[in-house]
Amino acid sequence: MHRPEDDDSTDSLFEAPPMAEQERMVEAMLFASPEPLGLRELESRMPHGCDAAEAVAHLRRRYEGRGVRVVRVGDAWAIRTAPDLGFLMQKETVETRKLSRAAIETLAIIAYHQPCTRAEIEEIRGVSVSRGTIDQLLEMEWIRFGRRRMTPGRPVTFVVTPQFLDHFGLESARDLPGLKELRAAGLLDSRPPPGGADDGEGAGDDGEAGQPELFGG
Repeated sequence: MHRPEDDDSTDSLFEAPPMAEQERMVEAMLFASPEPLGLRELESRMPHGCDAAEAVAHLRRRYEGRGVRVVRVGDAWAIRTAPDLGFLMQKETVETRKLSRAAIETLAIIAYHQPCTRAEIEEIRGVSVSRGTIDQLLEMEWIRFGRRRMTPGRPVTFVVTPQFLDHFGLESARDLPGLKELRAAGLLDSRPPPGGADDGEGAGDDGEAGQPELFGG
């Protein structure tokens, strides 16, 4: 004869750990992972019945005001240094590789107009974009291929990556500075630099003078 208590006994075998324990699990995974982790990936590693979203919410509150924070990167989560303490890590995070002017402008256009095609990038810049510029940004994993346009020739589009957002401490592309700020910094200024014509990859593109801080690392 079937008894209700039998169902209760079966359910108890799959009872999720206490939320405090789930929070510890999420903390351990985010701390150990070199890349941000999505809720689905977190939950797939946790015992049956766990709620990764709630555990992350608890963890975020616990880290408020601390030296590190639980931050959202696109659709994933990561543990990162508090923004006001970033200067302490400056020596370890300084990038020696500099982007050319063409690469900076191309990256900015993709970030603000994604998804966009190479032709659209060239239209906005007013000059051609060499394959080397695109390849450099792809190699750095700051941009990736998006969906093809449903137009003649089906051109490929480009979008920024979670690595790009993570590098600049952004939750999403919506958190980028305003276009007015970027124009004030000269980031979207495609006029030829002093002493040479800007053909997209000319001598002036590789200069570091006046390179904006946002994409100059």
